[in-house]
Amino acid sequence: MGFFGLFTSADEKRKEEVRTGARAPDRTERKQCWDARDNFYKCLDKHDVIDSLNGDGKKIAEKECAQENKAFEGNCASAWVTYFKRYRVADYQKKKTLERLEKEGANMMAVEGSGDMPGSKKT
Repeated sequence: MGFFGLFTSADEKRKEEVRTGARAPDRTERKQCWDARDNFYKCLDKHDVIDSLNGDGKKIAEKECAQENKAFEGNCASAWVTYFKRYRVADYQKKKTLERLEKEGANMMAVEGSGDMPGSKKT
């Protein structure tokens, strides 16, 4: 940012608008976001962190993955950053629940419906 809150270039202004959600990202900006997210996830995986928002995971992420997190937050809309961090935890919990249910002998059931749900059969 330049003096008195003015941006030094149109690119910086656009990047800030995308980050705050005032402007939708274009294809290139989305790819930059996803690449930054993937690099952050790789760092979290390297340090066995699932939840980078709470507890020990947050402390480890702040210490070990600060650079990757800064790039992630700088290249993505702030709402996307929060979404992706929460999704990582929810996806992990879902996988663990499915693994536990499989070990307990649960069977996969087909979903039947109007056909607009993933995995449903069209009637």
